[in-house]
Amino acid sequence: MNKISCFLPYAGKEQVEKTVNSLQATGLIEEIRLITTDATLESLPDCEILFVDMPYSSATLKAIANAAKGEYTLLYTKETTLEMGMFALERMIHILEDSSAGMVYADHYQIADGKQSNAPVIDYQFGSLRDDFNFGSLLLFNTEKLKEAAGHMKSDYNFAGLYDLRLKLSQHSDLVHINEYLYSEVENDTRKSGEKIFDYVDPKNRDRQIEMEQACTEHLKEIGGYLAPEFKKIEFSAGNFEYEASVIIPVRNRIRTIRDAIKSVLMQKTDFKYNLIIIDNHSTDGTTEAIDEFKDDERLIHIVPERNDLGIGGCWNVGVHHPKCGKFAVQLDSDDVYKDENTLAIMVRAFYEQNCAMVVGTYMMTDFNMNMIAPGIIDHKEWTPANGRNNALRINGLGAPRAFYTPVLREVKVPNTSYGEDYALGLNFSRQYQIGRVYDVVYLCRRWDDNSDASLDIVKMNGHNLYKDRIRTWELQARIAMNKNK
Repeated sequence: MNKISCFLPYAGKEQVEKTVNSLQATGLIEEIRLITTDATLESLPDCEILFVDMPYSSATLKAIANAAKGEYTLLYTKETTLEMGMFALERMIHILEDSSAGMVYADHYQIADGKQSNAPVIDYQFGSLRDDFNFGSLLLFNTEKLKEAAGHMKSDYNFAGLYDLRLKLSQHSDLVHINEYLYSEVENDTRKSGEKIFDYVDPKNRDRQIEMEQACTEHLKEIGGYLAPEFKKIEFSAGNFEYEASVIIPVRNRIRTIRDAIKSVLMQKTDFKYNLIIIDNHSTDGTTEAIDEFKDDERLIHIVPERNDLGIGGCWNVGVHHPKCGKFAVQLDSDDVYKDENTLAIMVRAFYEQNCAMVVGTYMMTDFNMNMIAPGIIDHKEWTPANGRNNALRINGLGAPRAFYTPVLREVKVPNTSYGEDYALGLNFSRQYQIGRVYDVVYLCRRWDDNSDASLDIVKMNGHNLYKDRIRTWELQARIAMNKNK
């Protein structure tokens, strides 16, 4: 069996010793190099130290590729103990060879608070451009293809080195998911899923995000998926609308929050005519009756669909295709509220000022009682006029509130899902139209235990991420085809 060059993060003997012993016991190891930024650390027996500037900089990844001597290169990305499954490395090598992949990664077990749990991962797709795609912590490369990919790295990143390397590798080789449980890792990040999903918009990560955007944009240019900032103009003259704007609220079983949402809409001050369309998807907890408390306000249209197969996207389609829907359809989730009485006017004004088919606002994260919580204000500054629609293929969400020019939305239509439907719309709209931005806080996003994404299990999270990657894949394919036809 051919030998493996191993590269492990190194913070001290106690941290890495068990992992080193586990790997050496396989009899497959050519060399083990311990990656550290601490020049005071001494090596372990039969290991070498690789001193680096930053753990995942371009320089570090190039140094790893350059130093690898074995036919295969193993990169472990955690500082906690790694335990290999029985014959796991042999299995990974066999799949790597059989599939001619550039890299393989596998399902695994996580040990948190002394308990072992399954940690399956998902298949890598053409559109899997998220920089936080979860491969697990153990990556096994074909060394020749790793060196080739590293040779194509043009930029010098502090944070995006591994992301850039993986994108370069994916241009010429497959990244193959082995859906077998092949190792165990200790997990230190035990936050709920709903607490992790906003990491990428945390202001403290801004420098990192800028680098990730640069790496993704370079990749899109290399594969023909980049879109220059050239957009279709809109006249805003299509259709004959009685209302300038409609707020759309799909809802099912939100008795604790729906009244607040409705009140925040009906208090809006505008110089145009607007209404509120609520699509009540067969609530059973008193939500329907709570909505009916406002029935004397003629601006409120309460729809209970005849269909029983509608997700959030399907409910949006019902509202948007209602004859009373306004020229602009503005989102409000049934958990959330508008910040004050000016939100609707600000969002509508942005369409005309920026000549766009969709507008994305800025929101503040709050608890149930609407007190600000971390990470605070989410302005999605990564969505810029110049490069937002390219960067959108990398990020996991577009912000709130979202508002749409109704004639275009009626043409595109909303996917009938309850997750990712808004993201799919944003990508589709941005393919041809400018996406407007409002950087003032106009929306309060309430986080509480009943949020649909507050605490998802790994299977549901994987399903969501797989679907969003599918959306990215379809969109990327469409953009490449559009560029070829120019």
